[in-house]
Formats: sequence, structure tokens, C-alpha cells
Amino acid sequence: MEQAFLDKMKENLAEQRKMILDSLAGQSDDMKELIKTVESGDEADVASDAIDRNLLTALGAQEAKRLQQIDKALERIYQGKYGRCVVCGKEIPEERLEALPWTTMCVQCASAAERRNR
Repeated sequence: MEQAFLDKMKENLAEQRKMILDSLAGQSDDMKELIKTVESGDEADVASDAIDRNLLTALGAQEAKRLQQIDKALERIYQGKYGRCVVCGKEIPEERLEALPWTTMCVQCASAAERRNR
């Protein structure tokens, strides 16, 4: 894999990492605001806020998982292992890496894993 492509992916991953961290920080502020309204609101507000809080928590968990995947992808770049399928060892096409820069599997292995998990 060419160094220019690796540099591009490293930059892309770093940008996505920053966006997720900023988003998670913003959710913490949102969570603080929700807690204030729950403490002073009526029952309808409390129920609505509980739903909002659960949604924020779920979104935070998804973003936290993606953050881990991004960190692992950056680590693979530094180790020289980025762009290789962890299952079959074949090179992952650049188009797939551009679409899912944190992916660890080629399309064939990812499809097979998805079928097994159904």
C-alpha cells in the first residue's frame, strides 16, 4: 500500500476521531442540561427527558465503539498492518478502506462473518 494513501487515511481517521470526541463532549453537556430539567419538570417532561437520555446514551455507546475502531486502525497504520484482512490476510481494496477506514476485513470475510452472526 502506498505511503500517500496511508497518510491520507491517517488524516481521515484523525479527523473522524476528533469529530467523535467533540460529539461525545457535547453530549455530556446535553446530559447535564437534561438532568437539570428532570429535577425541575413535571411528569411528562420527566418521561420525555428519560427517553432523550436513553437515546443520548445509546448514541454515545455507538460513537465510543467507533472511536475504539478508529484508534485500532491508527495503531495498525503505525504497525504497518493497515489494509490487510485479519481473517484471510489479503489486501483490502482502497475503495473499501475509503468507505470504512476502520474496517479489519475484506468484503468476502466480512460477509461471511455477518452470515455466521445471523
